[in-house]
Amino acid sequence: MEQLYKSCRQCPRNCGADRASGKKGACGESAGLRAASACLHFGEEPLLTVFGGSGTIFFTGCTLRCAFCQNYQISQQGMGREISTDEFVTICLKLQDAGAENINLVTGSHHIPVIARGIRAAKDAGLKIPVAWNSSGYESSDMLDMLGGLVDIWLPDLKTLNPMMSESLFGAADYPAASKKAVRKMLSLSPLRIQEVKKGGEVREKILSGVIVRHLFLPGRMDDTVMVLDYLKSRVDGKACISLMSQYTPVPFEGEALELERRNKSLAAFQNRLVSPDEDTKLREMIDSYCFEYLFYQDLSDDTSWLPDFRRPQPFSSVLAKPVWHWKFLFADG
Repeated sequence: MEQLYKSCRQCPRNCGADRASGKKGACGESAGLRAASACLHFGEEPLLTVFGGSGTIFFTGCTLRCAFCQNYQISQQGMGREISTDEFVTICLKLQDAGAENINLVTGSHHIPVIARGIRAAKDAGLKIPVAWNSSGYESSDMLDMLGGLVDIWLPDLKTLNPMMSESLFGAADYPAASKKAVRKMLSLSPLRIQEVKKGGEVREKILSGVIVRHLFLPGRMDDTVMVLDYLKSRVDGKACISLMSQYTPVPFEGEALELERRNKSLAAFQNRLVSPDEDTKLREMIDSYCFEYLFYQDLSDDTSWLPDFRRPQPFSSVLAKPVWHWKFLFADG
């Protein structure tokens, strides 16, 4: 495992950093696994949240580092602390005991060897619920093989298939090719399995295995979304669930002047604003024409209160999440 961190090639950036010696890679992280928050999350797709919520663990660092990232405090500014394998196991089991429907691992692509070891340890310690891999899609398909048999559900983004946009927003012109390859790998690792579950007379669907491909519509970039939906219809429909997200929200970023200047320059690649009612109508008409077998679509909203702040013990609104662990605060159960 140490060799994978010695000259790091874990993600498509292939930065070669000696993370084992404490140097930071393009992901912003060295060899220690760090996390910022764990909660029961009720803002994910219904197949994930079901009745108990998705047991979400947010890791520090990211291979992609999107200019518009709502989790920028942890993905780009290093918020969080190092956790051991034992603590990772404890967090997983706490989420399971709290009623989580699954363990939802957010942005762990730069730490696959360590997280794979942690998942094995958690399963050995009594973790029974499905494990979900929640990522930007910018990852090595070869590294994903290490998660085969450990991860049940895959939640990749397919942000754009336009290399010029991915270069502007992520500094990664190869994102379209890398993300398509990653999605193909995920489809090969986990066939789609959905079951009905019942609670108090109410029946809901729950995903046990498979892929949910997410795409966030960026205001003013309808043609880019058409490119993605065309690809998903021809290559993914019927094999996975499609989740089209229309709640792009400008983030009130904080940071040093140079960081903000770079971010604003990247954000100029599209219209950094809320999605308009007219765009929402066009999106709905468009997705109806595709007749996807399994599709989720968000309702349009101008509410921005859901944006997280990982400095707080409850990073999200109380409606969206119930905190179980935080990098800085101790909760009642320790």
